[in-house]
Amino acid sequence: MRRNGRIMIAGVALGGALTLVGCEAASEARGTNSILALSQPVSPAEAADMALDEYNADARARGIVLLANAYFGNEPPYMELYRDAVDDPDPAVRAAAARALSIHGTPEDVPFLMDLLSPDTEESEAVRLEAARTLQRIYNPEAVPTLLNATRRPDPLATTELVAEESPEVRAEAAIALGQYAEPRVVERLISTLDDRHLAVNSAARRSLKTLTGQDYGFDRRAWVHWYDQAEDPFAGRSEYQYPVFERDEKLIEVLLPFLPGPPNEPQARPAGMPPTPTPAPSE
Repeated sequence: MRRNGRIMIAGVALGGALTLVGCEAASEARGTNSILALSQPVSPAEAADMALDEYNADARARGIVLLANAYFGNEPPYMELYRDAVDDPDPAVRAAAARALSIHGTPEDVPFLMDLLSPDTEESEAVRLEAARTLQRIYNPEAVPTLLNATRRPDPLATTELVAEESPEVRAEAAIALGQYAEPRVVERLISTLDDRHLAVNSAARRSLKTLTGQDYGFDRRAWVHWYDQAEDPFAGRSEYQYPVFERDEKLIEVLLPFLPGPPNEPQARPAGMPPTPTPAPSE
């Protein structure tokens, strides 16, 4: 569902949004007269101009990231900009668009991200990696087939026409995203993924299996298969899926200089659009 053509955002729409949000709300930003002054020496208008610079891909990518990380980044004109940017000819801009959608995207954005994740339509590994991480944060069962294929490593004997995922990093992130979906085909693929030659992929598959089933047979694929074949309801012990977040301890300079902002740690949360996970019935 990739859209063709350049980013087509009406300047008047962005200008109006900047006037309304950027100017009026800037006076309310605590301790600053500029919306982005706390983190970036770029004004909202400058960031929008950068994001629309048709001659400079680096500027477009940086502008999108700046807008997405601003508190007004989910305003409709910017959302349209991110969605159009998934079809940008430059991979850095497409990756920035995926990252923006990881912050503000909705289930309706998943078809765009599926195209960014598929090796059939996206050549850049960096873009596919961002798309896989974004799909960890947005729930939409339409993504399951693409995520399943993204965990499939190249196999010269495979008969499928789909292109397998060469990057173990992408396979690992896709395996984590599958932890949202309580479907038999997902559990079966995650169990088979335990045979991947890369530990990161094995660990991601194990993590999702634990979330989906409440069981933990480590990396023992045979034990998982035996349990799955015997389980009446493999999802009876399912726990709530929460996407991975950035987290680090304070650096020494942040402790010594209290006026510096602390680490930008994120709170744990369910993906956008994901319904609450049913609470397992108490065992008798």
